[in-house]
Amino acid sequence: MTARVLVVDDLLPNLKLLEARLTAEYFDVVTATNGPDALKICERGECDIVLLDVMMPGMDGFEVCRKLKANPATLHLPVVMVTALDQTADRVRGLEAGADDFLTKPIDEIALIARVRSLSRLKFVVDELRTRAATSANLGVTDATRHTLDDGLGGRILLVDDRTNSAQRICAALRGPYEVDVNIDAHESLFRATEQDYQVVIVSLGLARFDGLRLCSQLRSVDRTRHTPLLILADLEDRQRILRGLDLGVNDYLIRPVDKNEILARVRTQVRHKRYADSLRSSLQAVMELAVVDPLTGLNNRRYLESHLAALLDQAALRGRSVSVMILDIDHFKHVNDGHGHDVGDQVLKGFAARVKRSVRGSDLMCRLGGEEFVVVMPDTNLATAELVAERIRSSVAGTPFPLEGSAQSIPITVSIGLAESPGVEIPAAFLKRADQALYLSKNSGRNRVTAAAA
Repeated sequence: MTARVLVVDDLLPNLKLLEARLTAEYFDVVTATNGPDALKICERGECDIVLLDVMMPGMDGFEVCRKLKANPATLHLPVVMVTALDQTADRVRGLEAGADDFLTKPIDEIALIARVRSLSRLKFVVDELRTRAATSANLGVTDATRHTLDDGLGGRILLVDDRTNSAQRICAALRGPYEVDVNIDAHESLFRATEQDYQVVIVSLGLARFDGLRLCSQLRSVDRTRHTPLLILADLEDRQRILRGLDLGVNDYLIRPVDKNEILARVRTQVRHKRYADSLRSSLQAVMELAVVDPLTGLNNRRYLESHLAALLDQAALRGRSVSVMILDIDHFKHVNDGHGHDVGDQVLKGFAARVKRSVRGSDLMCRLGGEEFVVVMPDTNLATAELVAERIRSSVAGTPFPLEGSAQSIPITVSIGLAESPGVEIPAAFLKRADQALYLSKNSGRNRVTAAAA
């Protein structure tokens, strides 16, 4: 999954240098030489992340960042401010303007790429939430798109640090705006993070008895803490571990000795983003329960699919990426209902939905079309990858019979699957029809198989 990066700098050599570095890492690059042009590009949705020079004539980078964060259409865009200024006060000023990070020239190439990758992942998650919120608003069941960034103050912070002096300084910097819990044991910290509603978890990489990066990885693998912002504390010599942390999903980092104003600004930034994403998730959950969820399986229904698929295709066309769709039909499901009753049939449908959902990504859209027919929409996925996923699902369904509640009995089930791929320039109904035709071929060829539609 690549990203489109907007580089904003009034000096052409700087633009060309950053463009070459990012292009070599397979990012798409858009450029602008002044603030007003950059704002227009962002408002048109033509980028995923902004690298913004501070020192520009007319509208400087701080003002551009403030305008981006004040506009509901662009406030979710990650912004990295790039400048020759290296004072802590300048970094804090950038973060208070809403920037997600602040890089100093000359730019460390490895750190730059790692930061862009990390923020791009965050942007794609938020994009998916915003798209689903917009779909819900179009259905007329919510004002789910009316969300803003708050001041980022208040709430609980978990600090995992066994250096007494370091922990005391950080607590002194954060207490007041936040409640800070300090823990020196990594295992206990993982337990506490899953039990409490923390706004941010701060992890020291210098823990004496545990690898801080392993704790970060564990926090990212648990549902309860998957979306909790992670900030790591590191020493200057920890550079490679910092980059590894960013690859693991860490949101931000601080180099010791920690400046009071900088840690407060970085924590506020993470809290603002968390609350924004949480508000989107909360609205979406309520909406789904009211209007667009199949009550039996808990999946989205046909109504939601018909609205959301159009938005996904538009995004694919804009970004030049593929979307694949998979239609699944449980083979001979009528025999289940006729032979065992509709209660058993409902159990099979729920078990089938759960088994398929475990085989797809969280960003994929899985819906129940009706009866025993389901659909999975996979953004940023070509047909070859979709075939691998479909075969994995087919094998999983056929490989293990479905157990029945309150009984030692189980029922063998197979599934027929049809696939299609689209570059986005396609009517949703035509896209689904191609996958449905491929499904028809699977069923006519003996069932329990995967067929892909011709391009």
